[in-house]
This record gives sequence, C-alpha cells and structure tokens, in this order.
Amino acid sequence: MPALTRDEAQIRAQLLDVHRYAIELDLTTGDETFDSRTVITFTLRVDADTFVELKPAQLRSATLDGAPLDPDTLDGNRLPLKNLTSGEHELRVDAAMRYSRTSEGMHRFTDPADGATYVYTQLFMNDVQQVFPAFDQPDLKAVFDVSVTAPEGWTVLSNGVTEQMGDGRWQAAPTPLLSTCLIAVAAGPWHSVRTEHRGIPFGWHCRRSLAPYLDADVDELFEITRQCFDRYHEKFDESYPFDSYDQAFVPEFNTMAMENPGLVTFAEERLFRSAVTVTERQARAVSIAHEMAHMWFGNLVTLRWWDDIWLNESFAEYMGYQICAEATRFSGTWVGFGIVRKAWGYDADQRPSTHPIAPKVVDDTAAALLNFDGISYAKGASALRQLVAWLGEKDFLAGINTHVARHKYANATLADLVDSLASSTKRDVHAWADSWLRTTGVDTLTPDLTPGDDGTYTLTVDHAGNRPHHIAVGLYDPHPADTEGHLTLRERLNLDVPQTAPQPIGQRPALLLLNDGDLTYTKIRFDPVSLDTVRKSLAGLPDPLTRAVVWNALRDAVRDGELAATAYLEAAHAHLPHETDATIVQGILAFASVHIADRYLPAEERPAALSTLSALCLDLLRRTEDGHNPDLRLNAARHLIDVAAHPDTIAGWLADGAVPGGPELDPELRWRVLTRLCVLGTADEAAIAAELQRDPSATGQEGAARCRAALPDEEAKAKAWDAMFATDASNDLSNSLFTATAQGFWQPEQSDLLREYVPRYYPDAVAIAARRGPAIARAVARDAFPVHAIDAEALCLGQECLSNGEPAPMLRRRLADQLDDLARALRIRGQ
Repeated sequence: MPALTRDEAQIRAQLLDVHRYAIELDLTTGDETFDSRTVITFTLRVDADTFVELKPAQLRSATLDGAPLDPDTLDGNRLPLKNLTSGEHELRVDAAMRYSRTSEGMHRFTDPADGATYVYTQLFMNDVQQVFPAFDQPDLKAVFDVSVTAPEGWTVLSNGVTEQMGDGRWQAAPTPLLSTCLIAVAAGPWHSVRTEHRGIPFGWHCRRSLAPYLDADVDELFEITRQCFDRYHEKFDESYPFDSYDQAFVPEFNTMAMENPGLVTFAEERLFRSAVTVTERQARAVSIAHEMAHMWFGNLVTLRWWDDIWLNESFAEYMGYQICAEATRFSGTWVGFGIVRKAWGYDADQRPSTHPIAPKVVDDTAAALLNFDGISYAKGASALRQLVAWLGEKDFLAGINTHVARHKYANATLADLVDSLASSTKRDVHAWADSWLRTTGVDTLTPDLTPGDDGTYTLTVDHAGNRPHHIAVGLYDPHPADTEGHLTLRERLNLDVPQTAPQPIGQRPALLLLNDGDLTYTKIRFDPVSLDTVRKSLAGLPDPLTRAVVWNALRDAVRDGELAATAYLEAAHAHLPHETDATIVQGILAFASVHIADRYLPAEERPAALSTLSALCLDLLRRTEDGHNPDLRLNAARHLIDVAAHPDTIAGWLADGAVPGGPELDPELRWRVLTRLCVLGTADEAAIAAELQRDPSATGQEGAARCRAALPDEEAKAKAWDAMFATDASNDLSNSLFTATAQGFWQPEQSDLLREYVPRYYPDAVAIAARRGPAIARAVARDAFPVHAIDAEALCLGQECLSNGEPAPMLRRRLADQLDDLARALRIRGQ
C-alpha cells in the first residue's frame, strides 16, 4: 500500500477543510473483526478529485453526498473521491475492520489469567486507517464524535469523558480539533481508580488481573500526575486543553507510551509486578511527564508534516526530564538521561542512517516512521537543554508560550517555533537552529592545557565540529583531608566554544572536565593527567551527574577505539563497588555486559569478562548486606544472574526462593534465573512448565517463550524459529510473544548451535517484515537480529541483503544500523 507523500499531503491540505468525524465502533461482532461506521463532513475549496484512506477487512458500502461509491474502486488503502465540486460534502463508510496482534490499529488481547478480553487503539502514523476511514495527515484537524458498542461488563475510555447510554453503547464527549493519529479508544473490564484535580477528572486504569499492582502504586502515580500537571501550569500560559486526563496500562503495547489527548496509554511494563529500582520508578515518572508535555506540544499545537517530528518528541523528552526533576521526588533525572538516553542519541548520530534533528524534507510517512529514534528524542532534547542554557529559561519559556498562543488547535513548523523563540530574545536563534537542528553528527571537545611562566595554566578547547557550545568546565583537586581518592570541586567555569581567547584556569587541576553538568551534546576527551585521575578516582567525584559525564566519555572512547574494552571493565570493577547512584550502576553494568563482554571482546576473552562482572556483582551484594541500598542490591542480583557462567549459585537461589540476605525471588527474578539456567543447559521443559503453572499471567507466558527459545538443543531452536517466522497468519505470534521468543533465541554461549540460522535470518526477516508490517519489522531487526555473530561473513550476508534482498523500509533502516554496529564491533576487536 502506498505511503502518503509530503507533496500529496500539501495538495490535499490546500484543497479541503475537514470539519467532523462521527464514528461508531461495534466491538461485539466477534474475535476477528469489529464494525466501523463513519460519517466525515468536509469542505472542498475548488472542484477537484481527492481520496480518503482506510484498510478494511471488508468495505461494505460507501456513499458520497448520498450517492453510492463502488467498493471495488478501493485501491490498496485509498478510496478515490472523484469529480467533487467546491463546497461541503458528506462521506459515509460502513466497513468491517480486523483486530491487530501487533498493537497497530485496534489491538485485541485475552488475558490468560482470567479469560477477560481487552481492546485498545494505537493509531499512530498510518494506523488510524485500520479503525476508521480518514483524511490521514496531521494538518487536517477535525472534531471527533466517537461512540462505541461494547460487551456487557466493559468500560469504554476515549479522548473525552465517556457516558454509558444503555444497551452496551458508550458515547464520548466530542473532542476539540485534533489530528487523526491522536484519537483513542480503550475498552474492556478495566480496573479503574479515579480522582479529580483542578476540576479535571483523573483516572488510572489496568487489566482486572493486575488490580493489586495498580492499587499498590496508585498513590504515587496520582501524586506524580498532580505534581507534573501543576508544574506545567506554572510554565505554560495556556491551561490544559482537554476535558479529562485518563492514563491506562495496556497489554502488548509496541511502544512505551502514547500521548493520546485525554487518554494516555502506557506499556504494562510500567506497572510493576515485581521489585524495581528507584531508577525504574524514575523512568516511569519521566514518561508520565513526557506524555503530559505532549498535551501542549503535539496535541494542542501539532506538527504540520512529519519532517518536524522533533517539535513533538524533542520538546516532550526535554520537558519530561526537566519537569520531573523540578516537581517530583526524582530530582536526579538528568543522570538517567545522561547514562541511558543520551548514549542512544550518540550511537544513532554516528551511524550512516543519521539525519538532522529537523530534516528539511521527509518524503512520505514510511520515511517519517524511521525517524522516531535517538536523534529525534535524545539528541533533540540535548539540543533544547543547550538552548535553554544559552538563552536562559525565562526567554525560552516566553518563546514557547508565544508559540502555543499563536498556533493552538492548529499546526506549526520549525520556522514557526524559531520565530516565536526569536521574538523573546536578542540572540540569533535562527543561526542557532541552522547549526544545531539542520546538521548531523557528534562534535568532540578536547582540552589543551598550556603552562605559563608563573606556574598557572590556560585552557584551549580543541573543537572537532561546527556547532557552538555553552558549557561548564569543572576543575577538581584531591580532597585535602582525604587519602581514599575523593575529589573536590575547586571551580566551575562557564565557557563558550569556539573560544575567543584561551581561558585562564590557575594551578593545574587533577581533573579538568569539559561539559561538567552535561548541558550540551558532544563527546569529550581527557588530557593525560585528567585521564589518570579518572582511572584512580572516578568514584571520588562528588556529584552523580559529573560521574555520568565521565562514564559517558569512557564509553565513547571504547566505541571509538581510543580506550581498550578491558580498561572499561577495569574501571567498572574498581569504581562501581563505591558508587551510590543506582542509575549509574545499572547503566554501566548493562554496557559492560551487553556490549563489551558480548560484542566488543573476542569470544576467547568473554569468560574472563564474565568472571570480572560476576566478581563485581558479588562485591556489590556483600557491600549491601546491611540493607542500606536495596536498589544497588537488586541491580547486582539481576546482573549476576545475567552473567553467571556456572549454574550452581543461581540455581540455589531459585530453589530457596531468595538471594541470601535478600531480595526474595519475585516473578521477574524467577523467570530471569530460569532463562539463564536454560541458556546454560541446566533447566528443561518440565521446569519451564512448572514455572508457568506458578505464574500463568501474560508476563509468565512471555517468560516461558523466552526460556523455551533459550534451550540449547536443535529441536527447541527449530520450534522457536518456526514460531517467529511462521508463514501461516493463523499462527502469528503477538508482538510481545515474538519479542520474548527472539530475546531467548540468540545466545553467545550457543554460537555453534546457532550458526546455521545466521544466513537464514535475512531472507526470513525480509519475508516476515513484508507480510506483517512495521511493528514486527522493528522487532525482527531489534530483537531477532543475530547480534552475537561478530564476524566478516555475517557482515557480508547483511550487506548482501541490503543490496539485493529488498527489505521493507523499517527493516532496511534497522538492519543498516545493526550492521554498522557489527562493523564497529569488528573494528574494536581489530578484525
């Protein structure tokens, strides 16, 4: 089916205004399809032809101004509307639509715990066409009037307050002007908790079987919602523009959250069934703040076309972290951003598929879908953080409020935002936007210290790149009363790069740190003295955000081949036992195990790396036996499970139901241990079945699929492969079960067993992506890619697929990224 092009959207926007959609959905017609009846009223400015998009299972009828249209004229996803005259028109469509198993369109899920069924929409980009017909582009906003007929005992949620009308019918309040991709419906026997704040109804919702977990956290969830809501009203002049604010945890979601106005949906991973760290609670709080920011940026003011994705996502990403840090108990959010999200941006920006934060042209919706990545989110948020540091928050917010006032309930572009920001400052925002938003790649800043005759030094920053940077430079000295490597901040200097003159810094510090405070987006390097100090005293830096900047610099140096991977492991082994910030520990252990041990080190060096990481985790467990830092202890237990080379210790934990000294093994840890035992060949189908009987939930089903795919025998691998790459649609896995199976399948310990599947991957991936669409294509490339096959032959196979295999756009982009990472791993290994 053809993707809508930018040119087509511009032509259609010039032709017509869409006024209203009246949508009737009937969810009582069976397990495979639902009925969708829609009336669209619109006005044509001139005589013309146009088209409306829909993807029905069956198009029963369509009438235009009372005259029937031939259903057979439906061409792919386009129903032509011919010979229209200027003036108002009414289009009526009656269709049966298919339920989704990939969280695209109307997703249907039956809970294995109690047999209850739930449906919800994810109408992002092109997926509204799987639920109702639409002039599907963001700048054709309209009022939406939605009614739903649902089975008895169900509750229906939507963008506006819903009312039960009788006979299973629910009516949602008409929306303000919205883009088609923002309409939402969620229906089922929800467990709901409701309150009110500032006169707005608030609600949190989840599946009935998950009620105890929502009830346990609902006070925290409402508190964060209220705190963020109030802070946004302090920042923004415009009040919250919708009539209610519901938030729902939905099953098998193919993303972490979606900002539907008045009905935000979150993946159920954010509803915690097992023990979690403060880092994970913080990430959930940031996600709540992020989606709420979209109510203004994305929903009230919406991008005109998909080349301005960053207007939505970069802004929400920045505001999510900033508002959470200001308004909630999670004041250290920027540490998490630096360790996790920023690395995502740096990695994406160094691949061949990189693109500007604000590309000048995105040709069609298929190309746009590829740009929801680390650049549009993490790099864009970093650029905005730098902009705030440069402009000052007062001028930044003044420009933002001007922008919202000018474009509310309408659409806007990059040029509109830059004009609004420029109206609030004397700085040249247009030049800043050109250098930051229209360019690609990561700058690198390196310090050059020059001694003077009087024993003092000056700093010159070697700048590889073209963007201006407003940074802080931290000067650190050994603590005068300490012999254990603690450092103290002597001074933090503000510096603009490029410099106009060398910067005096006084006596040479033990550590000079560029970008201290992490206010800009750049790689940094160390002078030799500072690098030596980092090796000896990294854990002695007083501020976790400073330590995060240093760890990121070491990570970049490994990836660029300037620091040995083993040196990074040595730093982790030396300093993580003394680290107090759980977010840093979690991020460093993840990079050390997933990237260094499993990819960057040759196979023969992996056992030693796992031994180092195991010793490190055991050290963390010993240091937290007194219970003073349960987050570090949980991190250590998780990672010790993941890197265990021998089964005895973790098998003992599973048998005892607890780690000695805590924590107890909850469902997440039990499945984690069992997965590792399956990888090591010391668990079997009987153990998996017993654990599934103990935990028959949806999460348990995913755990069992992961374990079965991880078993080290030919039959298990063949079954898992056939399940993922089935050619019969009736046997298709849901997106969640596909991901779980893929996560279990590829294991570095099983390279000999898996060797035959590496060449099979590419043709099978191309076929399944073409048949099942972008969500599965993304999962195929992200989770089912043979990530541990680090050799030139695997790289050649992948390159051949890109050249001649005709992968779908989503798969092509993700495979290109994976192959670039593979080439980088080979370079780091020296192969």
